[in-house]
Amino acid sequence: MVSALSRKALRDLWHLRGQALAIALVIAAGIANLVMAQSTYESLRETRERFYREYAFADVFASAKRVPQTVARRIAGVAGVQTVLTRLASGGNLHLVGFDEPVRAQFLSLPKEGGQPILNRLYLRAGRLPLADGHHEAVIGEAFAAAHGLAPGNSIEATIYGHRQRLDIVGVAISPEFVYQIQPGATFPDFKRFAIVWINQRALESALDMQGAFNSVTLRLRPGVDPASVIEELDRLLARYGGLGAYARKDQISNHFLSEELRQLETMAKLFPVIFLSVAAFLLSVVMTRLIDTQRDQIAILKAFGYSGFEIGRHFLAVVGAIALVGTLIGIGGGAWLGSLLADVYRDFYRFPFLDYHLSALSITTGVVVALVASFIGAWRAVVKAIGLPPAEAMRPPAPGRFHPSLLERLGLMRFLSQPNRMILRNLERRPWKALLSVIGLALACAIVMVGRFQENAINRMIDVQLRLASHQDLSVDFIEPTGRAALSELRALPGVREVEAVRSVAVRLRHANYSYRTGLSGLAPDAALRRPLDASLTPITAPRSGVLLTDYLQQRLQVDVGDTLEIDVLQGRQPHIEVPVAGFVHEYMGAQAYMDLDAMNRLLGDGDVVSGALLAVDGEAGRDLYSRLDRRPRIAGYSERNAEIQNFYTTMGESLLVFTFISMLLGSVINFGVVYNSARIALSERGRELASLRVLGFTEGEIGHILLGELFTLVAASIPLGCAAGWALCWIMAQGLQSDLFRVPLVLLPSTFAFAILTMAGSTLVSALIVRRRLAQLDLVAVLKTRE
Repeated sequence: MVSALSRKALRDLWHLRGQALAIALVIAAGIANLVMAQSTYESLRETRERFYREYAFADVFASAKRVPQTVARRIAGVAGVQTVLTRLASGGNLHLVGFDEPVRAQFLSLPKEGGQPILNRLYLRAGRLPLADGHHEAVIGEAFAAAHGLAPGNSIEATIYGHRQRLDIVGVAISPEFVYQIQPGATFPDFKRFAIVWINQRALESALDMQGAFNSVTLRLRPGVDPASVIEELDRLLARYGGLGAYARKDQISNHFLSEELRQLETMAKLFPVIFLSVAAFLLSVVMTRLIDTQRDQIAILKAFGYSGFEIGRHFLAVVGAIALVGTLIGIGGGAWLGSLLADVYRDFYRFPFLDYHLSALSITTGVVVALVASFIGAWRAVVKAIGLPPAEAMRPPAPGRFHPSLLERLGLMRFLSQPNRMILRNLERRPWKALLSVIGLALACAIVMVGRFQENAINRMIDVQLRLASHQDLSVDFIEPTGRAALSELRALPGVREVEAVRSVAVRLRHANYSYRTGLSGLAPDAALRRPLDASLTPITAPRSGVLLTDYLQQRLQVDVGDTLEIDVLQGRQPHIEVPVAGFVHEYMGAQAYMDLDAMNRLLGDGDVVSGALLAVDGEAGRDLYSRLDRRPRIAGYSERNAEIQNFYTTMGESLLVFTFISMLLGSVINFGVVYNSARIALSERGRELASLRVLGFTEGEIGHILLGELFTLVAASIPLGCAAGWALCWIMAQGLQSDLFRVPLVLLPSTFAFAILTMAGSTLVSALIVRRRLAQLDLVAVLKTRE
């Protein structure tokens, strides 16, 4: 049997159905974001751990110039090492019929006897592995194969160490080492122009002339072993063979990108639900306070009939709980749908054998608990007021407010306004706290909409600064090993090449005080024009003759300032330890590089006047002929186009950006409408008796509509400047939460961002006004004017 209080709760919910639904949608937006981020995070993390475990992802990685196979036994004897995999690795280029742009490739060897490697095993999506005698057989990465429609049975041309040969594709595979398939030194993945290719070790030995040697090694460690001690010993063993510095799994580029993505999902799961549910709690506080004020007599009667304060409080909390549960159910369903959209995006970026998105019990439980807690916190003050209301006092109407002439009246300005406008301003001025709370709620709604637009503007700025202002080269050329400057003259002599600029990059570990960071040190020509570091004002600066330039991110990471001494451990070649002063800082949004003058860098490293690559400015018509000439030079490991990198971003990243922007704007618009509509309905509930009295006194329906909606429009207009400021603050918080050593998201708010938020507010206000105006036309004057005395 349904109790009397339960029936009353259902009647209250029906009476508040419009406001309750709007609040439920706000709660749903917060829960949807929470469920989407948390469930996607769990699915991605569980998939990663399972793939790494089942396909033996290594714990430590190292490269060198040329290491005899006999050294492998000494590596296996290092304390803590469980498994050792030696292999060959080389850069190169691929040539596809009908695709004239340069394609970089990373070639890796597979065991001579055929079969799977003991670490970093391959998941075959199609085909098979190369046979022991299959010198021209290859397995290619799935991302590249999908981008070009390649499958087992196709053939491609490859250039390895200056030798061009045909490779027959026998398999398409995924590796835990290349879940995030990105070219070394690149900012974004480029599935069309970068490939992973696995071939038999004998074939790669022949191409590199590396019989009986290896240049890459990966290790599996025993459980509980600290990688740092193993890395130190491994670097010592490889130092005489041109070791490039070993690193742990956490610094492996694919795993690093994936870990950062997981961290950002965690941030999203914490930040946005707090904002959304805070708005919902605020709305519930206002609505429940209004509901209890209008039911003072009912509360008194219930108490007079013996209902305790606890029972009455439980009744109002049941109303709140019902609204929260409806919002939670909508949010869980919406979050699951948005999570599946996000999972589809991740399937395109992260190459897992499987990525089964699932909605976990933890996500559902967390959503329900968070929604109920936030709702009860929002309504608690109003419920406590109902519990403590004495019956005798509750039977009387609230004492009328004590009013006085408003500021505008004292200044004599009211005479310039019409009677309805005077009533609007007088009501706002006489209830300043209520007006202020309404403005704050509306401002938060405006702010949330801005967050969705901010992401697109920020990424466009990153591309403009990094790839247009700072970089002007057409081609970047990498040499297989550091070489003399004579190679630059050969490049200048190529048809179509207008300018050649020398660069050198080495792997280093930067140290200052107790801080250290592994990164790359780039040497730039004194008169560099194709690659120019920028200062905080985006003005090009020249690498100093003495000292080092650091990115502003490294400044914070290493806690250094201009003039401080920076220790640099070079991780390749002779591996010297040098100390240089910090000469200044550069402003970059991607990566964390250090820069020096090339001549000064070569003097400090002590291995001659060498370069590791070159930047080229070329004529537009150079094209395929230039690429062919570069392919025939054995010292060139590969080359890439700057414009292709920009184009790749907008094609590869465009879909994910569209999904993220859609999700943010959808949730922001829902909250925006919920706040505006609730403000309008609360105003109608509070002033229904007053407006009915005005109708009886002769005011037209249009005039009372002007009074009510004019107040709403005034509050919305007042909230817009505050909303824009709050939006700036929210975007700043979000930008700070997304900072990492891979990307620094700039705070970029264009006029279009503010305009979109304002137009969304205007649209929500217009729709809400139409709904409330319709309810005004249906106002029952007799029922509203009945007194309770």
